[in-house]
Amino acid sequence: MASDTGDVWRARQRRTDATVEPRRRGIRAALSVPLAIASTIAVTLGIAQPAEAAAPHVKRQAKPKAQGSTVHRTARVATTAQAPAEYVVADGDTVSGIAERFGLATAEVLAANGLGWSSLIFAGQRLALPGGMPAEAVPAPPPVAPEIARHTVVEGDTIGGIAAAYGLDVASVLSANGLGPSSLIFPGEAIVLPLADPSASAPEAAPQPDALAHAPESPSPGTSVVAVASVTVPLTDEMRANARIIIDVGRAVGVPEQGIIVALAAAAQESGLKNLHHGDLDSLGLFQQRPSEGWGTPEEVLDPVRSATAFYGGTANPNAGRTLGLLDIAGWESMTITQAAQAVQLSAHPDHYAKWEASARAWLSELG
Repeated sequence: MASDTGDVWRARQRRTDATVEPRRRGIRAALSVPLAIASTIAVTLGIAQPAEAAAPHVKRQAKPKAQGSTVHRTARVATTAQAPAEYVVADGDTVSGIAERFGLATAEVLAANGLGWSSLIFAGQRLALPGGMPAEAVPAPPPVAPEIARHTVVEGDTIGGIAAAYGLDVASVLSANGLGPSSLIFPGEAIVLPLADPSASAPEAAPQPDALAHAPESPSPGTSVVAVASVTVPLTDEMRANARIIIDVGRAVGVPEQGIIVALAAAAQESGLKNLHHGDLDSLGLFQQRPSEGWGTPEEVLDPVRSATAFYGGTANPNAGRTLGLLDIAGWESMTITQAAQAVQLSAHPDHYAKWEASARAWLSELG
């Protein structure tokens, strides 16, 4: 029985050896095949990629990330700036951002500067840009448009006063701001100044408070006045109340209509027919009269009835011997509106009163 069992086992072993031995010979034969042939077989069977088969000992490199479609890359390169040979790092710059700006690969910029992917860059650091042009050959950037000069309107400002303060003519200021002769301006509004040199500084002294002037300037002294502005500025409630005071005072002291028109034009130019509590230096009130020049105390100058009476002067002049009013000026009746108003006011801008003649005549006609 034992003999039979042993025979069976030996028979099985012979069959196993017969099967295994050819396999061993096949493996030894495969190992004896030259490396180049084995590599070709591996590629053919899809076991390995060409690079792995040719150099299985080389570590496979990571594939670079896609940079977008060809169309996008072409468009980006077409709009990138010409790279200089050297770039100075600014705050917030990154290597990838610099590379993209000049149409370069981040890896190229890193390699050109001996940097790694984790390297830090700092403001002021100089980076070499591969393929960059020398600094002198890089096209100059397009000129930056100069900043537009503007004037912020304060209470009492007028287009005429602003224009005069900056040495401009009213028409150019109106045009630059899309305004017309009857347009109004308001405190806080930014007025564009069409200056030849926008960097020029504003005048040291603010312009003397004026009316809301919108009409073209009158000719300079010595030039005959052919016509004055025909545009009438509408009266606000405040302006109407003060205009009525000026008219009533004029009637009370016996001033002819021409004199009342002069007074209305003067007050419109100086204060916009507003009883201002501020002005150039110590100027105050409807006519911007100055206490330091003898026109009265601040309280007196701010009294519309008294200030109108002082403007007219004559026998009712409250400042007799100190200031001259309209009736104290010899020959005022034959003067133009500008000349007569200037004779009393002695303004730094003597040509500005004429533009108010049309409005003053309309106001007198309206208010009686």
